[in-house]
Parts: sequence; C-alpha cells; structure tokens
Amino acid sequence: MPRLKALDPQTTTGKSGELFDAIQSKLGMVPNMMRTMGNSPAVLNGYLSLSGALAEASLGAKVGELIALTVANANSCDYCNAAHSFIGEKLVHIDTKSITEAREGKSADQKIQAALTFSRVLVDKKGLVSNADVQAVKDAGYDDAAIAEIIAHVGLNILTNYFNNAAQVTVDFPEVELVEVSAI
Repeated sequence: MPRLKALDPQTTTGKSGELFDAIQSKLGMVPNMMRTMGNSPAVLNGYLSLSGALAEASLGAKVGELIALTVANANSCDYCNAAHSFIGEKLVHIDTKSITEAREGKSADQKIQAALTFSRVLVDKKGLVSNADVQAVKDAGYDDAAIAEIIAHVGLNILTNYFNNAAQVTVDFPEVELVEVSAI
C-alpha cells in the first residue's frame, strides 16, 4: 500500500498541475511515480529537470536505460525495474537479452559493461570509488564528460529508487521480477 498519495492529474492545480500537463502531453499519461512526486512541485521539477538534461547527454538513451536497470536491481526497486524494462524495450528499442543482462549489471558489449560495472561500484561504495575504479571506466573509452554523466545517471536513479521504495509507489508498468545481484 502506498505511503504517499499519488495525486490525480485531472484535479491537481498549481506548479504540479502544470508539470502534469506537460508530462501528459509528452507521454500520454502521468506515471504513478511522477504523480506521487507531485506532492512537492520542487521534487517533481527537480527530477524532470535532471532527467531532461541527461536525455540530451552524450552517453545516449540506451546506456542510460541499462544503467537504470542495473541500479534499480542493486537497490531492489520494483517500480524502476518495471518502468525501465518497459521504456528500454518499447521506447529505446533495446533488445530483450540486453535488458535482462543489465538487470544483473552485465552487457555483452565491453564498453557498456564497463559503464554498468562502474555504476554498480558507485552504488556499492556509496560514491567512494577508488582511482582504479575510475581508471577502469576510462580504459574502456569513456572520457571525463561521459564519466560525469554515468555518475549523474546513477544519482538520478538512486533518487527514484529511494523515492519509490520509501513511498511504496504502486507499479503502473508491466511488472518484472527483480534480480538478486551480488556485490562487486
């Protein structure tokens, strides 16, 4: 049962209502996570702003979605696991095998694997990564800008994972079983 109320986009006014209208026009719906974040226009706007900025980043939508799946499973977030599985397949057109592997922090592509490994290390070490951790992702071909984007994607997904887990947001995407991932 949800701990925080998901607002009704039809009756919500003010800044959250304006944000809901923009989300509705873009997605054709307002997902429960955003409806719940709408309790605080600042939280919803902050999430949308960072998400929007990262959508324009050099890392690309595919890597961003795969990072989201790795982080969701590391943090046991049912909502994000379901949402990013759906988004990855239906909107970004990632193949099913890559989506399944990403839930375990894996990829057949060695460069993407380095990003997923670094993402998982960031989560496991709470950001306190070593020089060797950073060098490994650099050695895979990521420059400082891309590494900054990986860190930002992980941070954004930690926000949504913690929000969904703490608020117990009702999953409104096709549910997908979480993968138990061992620490790196």
